[in-house]
Amino acid sequence: MEIWQVIDRPLITEKNTNQVAEGKYTFRVAREANKIQVREAVEKIFKVQVADVNIMNVRGKERGMGRRKGFAPNWKKAIVTLKAGERIEDLYEGV
Repeated sequence: MEIWQVIDRPLITEKNTNQVAEGKYTFRVAREANKIQVREAVEKIFKVQVADVNIMNVRGKERGMGRRKGFAPNWKKAIVTLKAGERIEDLYEGV
């Protein structure tokens, strides 16, 4: 898997924005990606050193319109902790 296919997009929420002060960044990643691939992708794309990677599977929510019910797809979330002094500068550019 190419490094550009591993990271889908950064997740920008209030909780994730507060974790940036601790050096933790949250990304939506490919469902096939593992911790090693996420670490390599973040290090190469953003040119930073990664200390730790935590990955979790997020279950898709139930969606409905009228009588029809369905589910949003399941997805994977990665919380990347950078080494002390490291920072991703242009992550929130244009938000």
